[in-house]
Amino acid sequence: MKTLSSLKKDLEFNKGLASLIEVLKNIAVSQYRALEDKIKTYEKYFTLVQGFFDLLDVTTIDHIFLTPKTNSQIVVAITSDSGMLGGLNMQVIHNALAELARLPGRLVVIGERGKAYAAENRVSFAAFPGISEQDYYSQAMQLRDYLMDKVRKDRVGYLKVIYPRPISFTIQRVETISVLPFVVPPHQKSGKSAAIENIIIESHPAAIVEYLVYLWMGQKLYEVFGLSRLAEFAARYVHLEESSQKLKEMDKKLRLQYFRVRHELIDRDMRELFASRLLYAR
Repeated sequence: MKTLSSLKKDLEFNKGLASLIEVLKNIAVSQYRALEDKIKTYEKYFTLVQGFFDLLDVTTIDHIFLTPKTNSQIVVAITSDSGMLGGLNMQVIHNALAELARLPGRLVVIGERGKAYAAENRVSFAAFPGISEQDYYSQAMQLRDYLMDKVRKDRVGYLKVIYPRPISFTIQRVETISVLPFVVPPHQKSGKSAAIENIIIESHPAAIVEYLVYLWMGQKLYEVFGLSRLAEFAARYVHLEESSQKLKEMDKKLRLQYFRVRHELIDRDMRELFASRLLYAR
């Protein structure tokens, strides 16, 4: 059994640790709120880009971004550089490896935690730095250029991105989105639009498709990077809150143990005192 002094030291340590956890929780909340105010989704932008396909007869365009030429794929796993995310990074890598088990291909990992988990599983991968809140737009564009170059050179048929998405402040979900082949709006698959008769297209239709997908992919990755970073802050808060609750339970048990030992010492001292008084009276 621990001594009274050691139990008291443990209680003081838990008190300091609880204060530190509260500070980290407040930091995670402030970071989440600040990024939430800045982050935007680009549904209108995506709709406008897809609207250009109204001017093209995609049934006559043979392009690798629209029609896969091989069954190979690239899977991008987006993780963080830091821990305290309650296994969220590990789940992202697990889902990425499951995708590669279904269809062989190449793994691309964003973030230090993902690189560590991938190395533990002895999987070859291409690595990129973790998402920086100050410069993640240029990071998204850099990744976009790398992926498009690999798709063209290696004639990759499929491109998927796996990332953590914040459903709410307390709920995060790992999602998989298919980037390539690009999904053309359904009404375009039936054939040539009537409006195209009055439009002069100077560039080759395949080149137009490639540029539109280029724009769409860059903005999509930028959006995904922002959501991943937001999910990171939320997951960190949830993990810290769970740790705080466990610490409170440990502290409660420790206090009971402390008071039990203290009462035992008091009882022993009282018995010794009465025994000594009785001996003295005799």
